[in-house]
Amino acid sequence: MTPPSHILIVEDDAKIADMMANYLHMHGYSTEIADDGLKAMARMRSSDVAPDLLLLDLMLPGLDGLEVCQQVRTFSAVPIIMLTARVDEIDRLLGLETGADDYICKPFSPREVVARIKAHLRRATGQLVSTPPANGWQVDEPGMRVSFAGAALPLTPVEFRLFSLLHAHPGQVFGRARLLDAAHLDVRDVSDRAIDSHIKNLRKKLDAARPEGSGIVSVYGVGYRYELVSNLAP
Repeated sequence: MTPPSHILIVEDDAKIADMMANYLHMHGYSTEIADDGLKAMARMRSSDVAPDLLLLDLMLPGLDGLEVCQQVRTFSAVPIIMLTARVDEIDRLLGLETGADDYICKPFSPREVVARIKAHLRRATGQLVSTPPANGWQVDEPGMRVSFAGAALPLTPVEFRLFSLLHAHPGQVFGRARLLDAAHLDVRDVSDRAIDSHIKNLRKKLDAARPEGSGIVSVYGVGYRYELVSNLAP
């Protein structure tokens, strides 16, 4: 019998750490908790069996998450998912300066964390990762079409590119500049605020197709993210 994947949760907030540990246990994972960066590094360098994945908070006593991640990357390729409540760190994380594989912004859904963990463990073990429809949307990349309940939406190429990017990375926050790059807008759109207009039009079309909402959530001062839950904020 294959032993369960082992997750090291590095989080100094005991309530969050315990909540994640309990939720992961419910989904068949084994866990351990380190409440500061120094303990996490000691565990990673120990002779015990290495964790299969590191769930790493950004703000930690001892060593912060960035330092832990950078040090771990000098000797291990273990998948690392970083947790952050600091929107000002998003650009650094997106720039892969840390060596992290992924990041999730607080507050987060435990279900989202489990979905990310499953995806990264599959990649780490060489398994193919399929991307099932999320919230009922079907995204046809070659045909540049988005459908809901079998009906295609009348999206522009820019709207399709925006939704395709957001939909493929649920829970991940994308800044306006990053979304502009992905959308390949023409030179007439000189301000990254132009993305707000495109997102507004995209939401209208998605909302019309799906009564529960588009799934696209505004992140104040930063940009947008796509959520899998149905009780979404505007």
